[in-house]
Formats: sequence, structure tokens, C-alpha cells
Amino acid sequence: VAHLTNEEIRNRIKMFEANMKQYKLETSKITHDSKKVDEALKDNRTKIKQNKQLPWLVSNVVEILDIEPEVDADGQMDLEEKPEDKCIVVKTSTRNTIFLPVPGLVDSAELRPGELVGVNKDSYILLEKLPAEYDSR
Repeated sequence: VAHLTNEEIRNRIKMFEANMKQYKLETSKITHDSKKVDEALKDNRTKIKQNKQLPWLVSNVVEILDIEPEVDADGQMDLEEKPEDKCIVVKTSTRNTIFLPVPGLVDSAELRPGELVGVNKDSYILLEKLPAEYDSR
């Protein structure tokens, strides 16, 4: 710094101020994005809480299916359509058999055929694995 002229020092100060301004803008943008994500997370948690309200429908896992993505007419697979989770077939206590392309809040890797699960009575989304005490047989 000692060998720089006054003009060079002023230019460096302006450069540092411009960098600081840019960093402040980035910080405020990230803070704003973080607040939006927090709001969405809070909203999703309230939706999950509303959907997990009792009464649930007790169901049995009948099958766990691993469905391959479909091939287009030109032989291309759409990678966006590939399911990340496996599909599940459940039989409810009301004797309905339901195919669930999206299992819900329970990881399909944790499920085995014959296990009891609690599903939402309207959407049939899996909410929770149930212990054997829930079996009415």
C-alpha cells in the first residue's frame, strides 16, 4: 500500500466498496430466500399435521411394486418420470384395494407385504406404520 499513489488507493477503495455492496445484496437475497423456504416448510408442516389427524384407516400392505419408466415412441426414456420410491398396493379395512403411486410419509424401503399401516381416509396416503396391536383379527 505504501508504494501506491493516492489515485490507485481511491480506486481500490471504490472497488472494495462495490464488492461490499454486492455482498450485501447477495446476503439480503439469501436471507429473503431463506425466509421463503422457512415459510414453505412451516406451511408444509401444518398440512402434514392436518392430514395426520385421526381417524385413520387401518390398511395392510399387499404389494410393493417397482415400476419401470415408460419408453417413448422414439425409444427415449423420460428421466423426470422415473419414480424415486416404489409404488404400493394396500387393502383397507373397508375392503378397498388401493394402488398408491406415491406412498406418502412412510419410506417404502421400511415396508413389507402384510404390515399394518395407517392411511388418510380421503387420500389414502400412507401416514405411519402401525404396530400389530391395531390388527382387529
